[in-house]
Amino acid sequence: MLSAVRPPVTVRVPAKINLHLSVGGVRADGYHDLVTVFHAVSLFDEVAVSLSDEPGLEVHGEGVSEVPVDDTNLAWRAVDLLARHSGRDPAVRVVLRKGIPVAGGMAGGSADAAGTLVALSALWKLDLPRDELSEMAAQLGSDVTFALHGGTALGTGRGEQIVPVLARHPMHWVIALARRGLSTPTVFTELDRLRGDAEPPERPVEPVLGALSQG
Repeated sequence: MLSAVRPPVTVRVPAKINLHLSVGGVRADGYHDLVTVFHAVSLFDEVAVSLSDEPGLEVHGEGVSEVPVDDTNLAWRAVDLLARHSGRDPAVRVVLRKGIPVAGGMAGGSADAAGTLVALSALWKLDLPRDELSEMAAQLGSDVTFALHGGTALGTGRGEQIVPVLARHPMHWVIALARRGLSTPTVFTELDRLRGDAEPPERPVEPVLGALSQG
């Protein structure tokens, strides 16, 4: 008897830029308190998830030599988390096609994790509500919740608490890419070193929110 092979589920997820980023002190959990304005831009990664007898992760595109293909990759951590959450066997293959610059502060890894949660939830027909997916996204990383929602949003906490922001009219951005990337932990460690014992400066977000609402 022939059985149908379920086709892959493919999603596209956008990069983000931070229109505002205020970094507070180090918290007890090792993260920093943030006040940030996330804004999704039209650079995308494509995430395809399929059932497979050879589970694993493939990455294609520019900068892939810097992207891990083991269980440290955020996309595969998303597979593992959703499998444990739903009691499923993670016998799936995830294919990432990178259009978001790697290690450029544009949340490519977080976008891949969010896309994997959405695609795998659909592949397994879990019918999970957005709130439940958001809780899992927050477990994976500070930017993953925003990547799940997109648009423009105010992020607080360590960035995982998201409130949509009204942004009028299209906006056009010029993005200049360095030859080498920077890891987020390295950047924050250097920021802490430069600050020393000084109090983090106050950088109010309200002017940015006002500018966005007025177009």
